[in-house]
Amino acid sequence: MSDPSLYDADFYAWANEQAALLRAGKLEAADIAHIAEEIESMGRSEKRELVNRLAVLLTHLLKWRFQPGLRGNSWRLTIEEQRYRLADHLADNPSLKALLPEASVNAYRLALIEAERETGLARSTFPVPCPWSFAEIMAADFWPEDGAAER
Repeated sequence: MSDPSLYDADFYAWANEQAALLRAGKLEAADIAHIAEEIESMGRSEKRELVNRLAVLLTHLLKWRFQPGLRGNSWRLTIEEQRYRLADHLADNPSLKALLPEASVNAYRLALIEAERETGLARSTFPVPCPWSFAEIMAADFWPEDGAAER
């Protein structure tokens, strides 16, 4: 059986040992409890990545919409990059699509905080809830304009 204390003392060594045990089919020697914990943790990390990328995208869309005079190449490129990264992340993890409603709400709350911090505009400047659908924010041709019709 593998040394369970290795999990806390040297995670890298533990992970390599567990991978070798699993590949060799030595399940009885593997640290199943910690392996299961790590797999669950990886799943939570994928969800956090989704929320974080959505928050960055939404922050920049808010800045784009509410500070039209400051629009520039950097904001445009960040919006485009986050759209690509989100699309890739969802392609790699299709089951995350079921979490989009909850993730979008959480991401928008974070985006409001960041937009207020970065723009200096009052929080009340920004709409609550998010004025755009997921399909809109992901659309390559969607660039919210000042005075544009928003739901």
